[in-house]
Amino acid sequence: MKKVYLVALLLGAFSFTSNAQQELYDDIESYNLGGISAQSPHWRTWSGVDGGADEANVVDDEALSGLQSILIPGNLATDLMLLVPSAPTSGIYSIQFHAYIPAGKGGYFNMQAALTPEGSAWVQALMGGNIFFNCDGASGGIGTIDQSPAGQECTLSAASFTYPEDQWFKVDCVYDLDNETWDMYIDDVQFFFAHPFAFNTQVFIELAGLDFYSATAHNEMYIDDVTLYNGDITTVGVDEFSAAKFSVYPNPVKDMLNIKSSTAVDNVTVYDLLGKVVLQENPGKISPAINMGNLASGSYLVKVTIGDSSKTVKVLK
Repeated sequence: MKKVYLVALLLGAFSFTSNAQQELYDDIESYNLGGISAQSPHWRTWSGVDGGADEANVVDDEALSGLQSILIPGNLATDLMLLVPSAPTSGIYSIQFHAYIPAGKGGYFNMQAALTPEGSAWVQALMGGNIFFNCDGASGGIGTIDQSPAGQECTLSAASFTYPEDQWFKVDCVYDLDNETWDMYIDDVQFFFAHPFAFNTQVFIELAGLDFYSATAHNEMYIDDVTLYNGDITTVGVDEFSAAKFSVYPNPVKDMLNIKSSTAVDNVTVYDLLGKVVLQENPGKISPAINMGNLASGSYLVKVTIGDSSKTVKVLK
């Protein structure tokens, strides 16, 4: 059954276009159904051939805003590049997209660190993430940064995260090009912090774009509402909560988790990855410290509330 989500995102996007830091916004509504690469300069196939075996199609089966999205199916062939027109080499740059993955299905993307000229097949330049959603087909709702050798996918994971199935979710990739690290957020929850650009011997040259590939036979990933942004997109349009300059450290933590803020922190709630509350405190002061020493080693979601605003980050112990 087709699912169309009518949200205020479009209104926000159109007002957002006046911001000089936004390089591109694409809601997939301006294209005809079918192959996308011939219809847009910032989408291209890996092969460089419009309409080839690796072409991705605009479909109207699912949509976040409007009626259309891009489908990356499980044919093990579709390979679509989202190009960053400016190909930045320094500073902070963000790529945001929204994804829909049905239950039991999967998805995949990676960052490419060097451009390949038009008219030829793309030259592999994978860095800054080899991201699988439900890599093995039996781990719905779990994603990984995979470091496995080619042909041995899903055997070596560097980090993991969670994502919702059967609903649209937002993915924010924030790249620190000077330090060659990146952060990743799912629906505003930070799962990766300063993860290194690293895959085999690839050297970073420029932020060329994202590669959406049909990595598994159970791949079924819809993409909608894409934004390319010069700067940290996670700080755009924020309220007094961000003005509080909230951050946590160290991460990973051994015992005491420090919360740096310029205003009083009202509540801190720690959840395990199953959503169970394992620790809760009401500090009522600026820059409190939370004792996580009694918690078992693993991954936790730490929700910090300041006034009427809350933010959740992933913390490793």
